[in-house]
Amino acid sequence: MSGRDELLGAAEALERLAAVSTGGDWRVGGLLATRPDVVADLGGGSTEHVAEARAGSARWIAALSPALAGPLAAWLRSVARAEPVDAEALAFARALRRRLPGPSSTHG
Repeated sequence: MSGRDELLGAAEALERLAAVSTGGDWRVGGLLATRPDVVADLGGGSTEHVAEARAGSARWIAALSPALAGPLAAWLRSVARAEPVDAEALAFARALRRRLPGPSSTHG
């Protein structure tokens, strides 16, 4: 299998998993700081607690565990060194930064 085929296969598998997972825009919320909830905003004012929808969220959570942080960060650093910067990678990085806690930039 070529590298290109591996990348395309991974992209397709990710899309298939997203299609069967709890949808919506997941955000941390809840009334107690010590027990935050992950809530999926399904649009139109409708929400669903992700923990209550385990059948639709467990595989997604497991697939995108913190174990992927290292390889994902390495990929972002790799594409950051390329000229020109890949537009899709930049769009992904921007979407990720909007969802991550902390300062918006540590590299100026």
